[in-house]
Amino acid sequence: MGSGKSAVGRELGNRLNRKFIDLDNYIESELNTTIAEVFKKKGELYFRRKEHELLKKVLEQNEALVLATGGGTPVYSGNIKLVQEKTPHVFYLKMSIEGLVTRLSKEKEHRPLIQHIADDELPEFIGKHLFERNPFYTLANHIIECDNKTVETIAGEIQEFLS
Repeated sequence: MGSGKSAVGRELGNRLNRKFIDLDNYIESELNTTIAEVFKKKGELYFRRKEHELLKKVLEQNEALVLATGGGTPVYSGNIKLVQEKTPHVFYLKMSIEGLVTRLSKEKEHRPLIQHIADDELPEFIGKHLFERNPFYTLANHIIECDNKTVETIAGEIQEFLS
């Protein structure tokens, strides 16, 4: 959350003239509700099951695309392996805890997961999530350090890997 996956994906899609799909937006469109509502009404297990099903659908239907997943997507249901079976170009947009705190503290009202977390507790919350998810994130084929970089710079670095 907050690493810039959607913004970088959109920019990269434009540069490569490829379809861009934000998996979270796609899920909301397919389920005709918000992810926050799905979590609230049906729980995380239901969401993760649907996320996996819809990820498979996207990967089966689209050959040349740029896909931005949610931050939890690689962690569940073998999703990281599922994506890696389709492409050797899986990128982890890596940011420091400090960088994520700086970004996310400005966006808290738009982020249901952290909306009610006090600013002084945000670093611990982010650190805990990164610690838990890091073993999955580091399975990515490419790791891009993103602190203090613009969307354009990050997209350019990814584009170089693809050339």
